[in-house]
Amino acid sequence: MIATLSGDTSRLRTTVDFVKEQDTATLLPRLLPGLDGPELRALTEHCRFSHAALLVFPADEAELSAMLTDCGLVAVAPPRPSVVVRERLAARHRRPAAELDVGILRPPVVGADGAHRMVEVFALTVPAGSGLDAIAAHERRQQHEAHVAFEVAAPDPLVLRGLCASFARYGAAPDGGGYNPHENGTVFYFEAPPETKAGYRRVELYVPGDHRDELAAHLAEHRARQPAETLLRLLTGAWTTQALAVFAELRVPDAMDTERGADVEVLAREVGAEAPNLATLLRYVAMLGAVTECRDGYRLTELGALLRSNTPGSLKPLALMYGGPFYQSFAGLGHTVRTGQVAFDFLFGENHFDHFARDPELAELFDQSMAAGSAMFDPVPAHPVLTAAAETSAGATVVDVAGGNGELLGRILAAHPRLNGVLLERPHAVEAARRRLAEAGHGTRCAFVAGDFADVPANGDVYVLSRVLHDWDDERCREILRHCADAMQDHADLLVVERVLPADGSVSLATAWDLHMMCNVGGRERRAAHYDRLFADAGLTLVNQSPLPLDGHVLHVRKAPGPRPATE
Repeated sequence: MIATLSGDTSRLRTTVDFVKEQDTATLLPRLLPGLDGPELRALTEHCRFSHAALLVFPADEAELSAMLTDCGLVAVAPPRPSVVVRERLAARHRRPAAELDVGILRPPVVGADGAHRMVEVFALTVPAGSGLDAIAAHERRQQHEAHVAFEVAAPDPLVLRGLCASFARYGAAPDGGGYNPHENGTVFYFEAPPETKAGYRRVELYVPGDHRDELAAHLAEHRARQPAETLLRLLTGAWTTQALAVFAELRVPDAMDTERGADVEVLAREVGAEAPNLATLLRYVAMLGAVTECRDGYRLTELGALLRSNTPGSLKPLALMYGGPFYQSFAGLGHTVRTGQVAFDFLFGENHFDHFARDPELAELFDQSMAAGSAMFDPVPAHPVLTAAAETSAGATVVDVAGGNGELLGRILAAHPRLNGVLLERPHAVEAARRRLAEAGHGTRCAFVAGDFADVPANGDVYVLSRVLHDWDDERCREILRHCADAMQDHADLLVVERVLPADGSVSLATAWDLHMMCNVGGRERRAAHYDRLFADAGLTLVNQSPLPLDGHVLHVRKAPGPRPATE
């Protein structure tokens, strides 16, 4: 949570600086290019720049207070409930609004011109273990609620209609809104035109009082234009994947800074690209939030910094994998849906495990991409099963079955110095894991076994299957689980780490990965009840499950009492 809080604090500090630097007359033409002359004067007479807003995700009020203090902000009133943002989040993530504790704070800021403005802070409380981490991660990436706002000085219906018409004339499109009874205010949201230079994609007109009659027409126009635009944005998703993959492949993030801007010509020479073409790419990834345009060129954002090479938490391997082999295989998704044959196998002539194993560079990239999703692992070492094992007087052994490059096992050993480890993997992966764990100082506490699932070592105290079962069909899963059950003593525990499909059909990363697994490996994600049946078929029983970041879960499994089910 410390790293997350620091990221939110940095975003908030950038917002404070923006509010201090801007004023109405200069900001409006940047938002609405082409606006000048009499119409600019008319708009500045009827509305004024009042605040910039962002959504942050503290675990509790103390973290929110610390964030404000670090940014030099003082809240003059306690948070009020947010109706509009809470409802937008609920609709976007298909969650009951009652589960989302969203408050609004508006600490004052004095601009460089002496004007009194505010920073509007929406705070979605994300307590540890609440299951809201995926929402927070998505919203930080997409910045849906970040916007600049203008307060309407004279809330007259004719003025409101004129302001909305002026915004539309210069390319701003209706993007929702609502009435907040807690503060008796109405908001009209707009999407800024594509040519905007303000760095914000959303604009708010805030009108004191209840103006739902005028708002109804605004919302109707938003609904009328939304389906086609939404579909068009979805259809360009492949462009997003390639843009971010190329951005990472060219090492552009490595050549940029999060504090200072970089000139495009200089960047192009450093990364070996054509400057005009690189500028086009940067404009696109700026729209995605990976970079931001500034006075000196482009500055890398915290989101874009995740694509740097060889930095903690880097997602560059994932970008290269999803923009490379898996991007190619997704072109065969229709073949998979029609025939049942795995698209990767159809296009490459072999399954992806064999294909990667024959290419050391590709195998290393795959292992790195698996480790890049390690945020899912953060709470695993604190699982009660591992904590209890570490407290035994004789010590205990954790067996990581198909443990990849040792990322998860290394975290467990680091958290519990009294535990020992065994890692089972294919020969090339074992060597990578041996190097990684030795570099982390755990080499003497870990044994390595090169082999297949039939070689699961016996006599471990805790067994781990992390993101393994989703690679396989049900019959192969039963076989893997039986090998684990055969190796486990009666007291042993099994921790299965997977994304679990929600039983109620709510939005989840597991649904996306279900499609990915079907297309690329012939596997699938499953609901908890499905896993429960697979465990039972192998003589195991599901004890409980607990949530992890990125829509992951830990399924705690033990040997079922009584005789093992007969194998067909």
